[in-house]
Amino acid sequence: MTEIETLDPRGLIHEAFNIEGILPGECRSIFLDWALSLPAEIDQIAALRSLIDHHQDKDAEHPMRIVLQDGLAEFGKPRRRGGWRSRNRP
Repeated sequence: MTEIETLDPRGLIHEAFNIEGILPGECRSIFLDWALSLPAEIDQIAALRSLIDHHQDKDAEHPMRIVLQDGLAEFGKPRRRGGWRSRNRP
C-alpha cells in the first residue's frame, strides 16, 4: 500500500478530484468524512500536506484543493480553551 493509499484508504479525496462539477459544500462534506475516518495514529497535518502535494498538479481552483488547503490552515491555528477552564480561579 502506498503512502497516499494509507492516508486516503477509501479514495475519498482522490475521487472528489474526479467528480465533474463538484461544489465546495460537497468537498467539505467529503473532507469531514475523510478527517473523521483518519486513524488516530496518523498526524493530520502531515496527512494533509501529503495529500496537497500529491494533488498539486490538479487545478488550483478546484474546490477540493481549496478545502484541503483551508483544512491545513485551520489545523495550524492555535485554539483557545473556553468555558470554566479559561477563567481565573481564586
